[in-house]
Amino acid sequence: MSIRVLVVDDQAMIRAGFRMLLGDEPDIEVVAEASTGLQAVHAAAKFDPDVVLMDIRMPELDGLEATRRIIAADPDARVLILTTFDLDEYVYEALHSGASGFVLKDDPPEQLIAAVRTVAAGDALLSPGVTRRVIARFASAPRVEAPAGLDDLTSREHEVLLLVAEGLSNGEIAERLVIGETTVKTHVAHVLQKLGLRDRVQAVVVAHQAGLV
Repeated sequence: MSIRVLVVDDQAMIRAGFRMLLGDEPDIEVVAEASTGLQAVHAAAKFDPDVVLMDIRMPELDGLEATRRIIAADPDARVLILTTFDLDEYVYEALHSGASGFVLKDDPPEQLIAAVRTVAAGDALLSPGVTRRVIARFASAPRVEAPAGLDDLTSREHEVLLLVAEGLSNGEIAERLVIGETTVKTHVAHVLQKLGLRDRVQAVVVAHQAGLV
């Protein structure tokens, strides 16, 4: 079954480029395009895509508000934000809007394709470059109370949470802790369940807001 993607960007050439890039993949299908945030909200409701590839700066409704509305209408929606290094403040806000991942517009094509597959599979990601800058932003933000359920984590689960918050992938965590990647996935799933989080992006938010990292 193909991964159904909605491409959202106010520049026609960029949308065409993504359509060509993603359309060449046998397991990915671009089912719709949108040039404004408002169009994106309507298209998401109409086409029910597996992944929404969302630009941030757009007319009528920006990508942040479009993401909020899409997720409010469908909490299981997966939104992958396209960003650039000079939009850190938007990345920070998008984390709270429920976005499932972030990729840089100048990331290699194969990285973008992998990101779409990762988010469609129900996981979440932060581009390594984005992760470093988001972590720096969280480091200067006011701390909030530690999330409920934190005390229920085992020592290993707490360790895994800290590594997720540092931006490490499951493979990198497995290597760091000298355990299997499948075991890491199980620990991450338990962490999310105990803390009531939907994905690892929210885990990054919670860990840094609570001053765990």
